[in-house]
Amino acid sequence: GVVLNPHYKDMGNLYGSEYWTYLLPKRVGQERANRITQRRLPMGCAEALELGLVDAHFGDSSEAFLASLRQRAEALAADPALAGLLTEKARRRAADELAKPLAHYREAELARMQQNFYGFDPSYHVARYNFVYKVAKSRTPITIARHRDKRWAPEPVRRANA
Repeated sequence: GVVLNPHYKDMGNLYGSEYWTYLLPKRVGQERANRITQRRLPMGCAEALELGLVDAHFGDSSEAFLASLRQRAEALAADPALAGLLTEKARRRAADELAKPLAHYREAELARMQQNFYGFDPSYHVARYNFVYKVAKSRTPITIARHRDKRWAPEPVRRANA
C-alpha cells in the first residue's frame, strides 16, 4: 500500500512550496487542511480517500494498479462528457485565479520557505543534515508518541459498575 505524509513540518518545520496552500484546502477544505498539516501523521489510502485528498485508490500490486490506471484513462478519454468536464474545470480555475492568482500562493509559500532557509531557526538545516546523512531520530516524534505530549490527555478509563 501507499502511505502519505502530506506535510513538511517534521523536516525542520519546513513550510513547503508546491502550491499546497491552494491545492490542499481546495481538495479537503480549510479546516481539514489545517488538521492534516498540524497533526503530522502518516495517512493510508483509505483515510486519504475518506478526507477527499484522493479521488480513488485501486490495485493491490504495481501491475494491478497500472492495468486499472490504463483502463480508467481509456474510459475517461472515450467519455463524451470529458469536454464538458474540462470546460468546467477551466472555468473554476479561471474564477480561482481572479479571486487570488496562483502567483500569490507561490510568493507567500516561498517567503515562508525563505525563513526556513535563512531565518533564525536552524531546525530545517539540522533535519536536512540528519536526512542526508541518515542520522536516526533519537526518539519517536511527539506527533506519533502522543503519550509524551504534555498538551494531550488520554480519555479516562471508564469502569463498569460492580
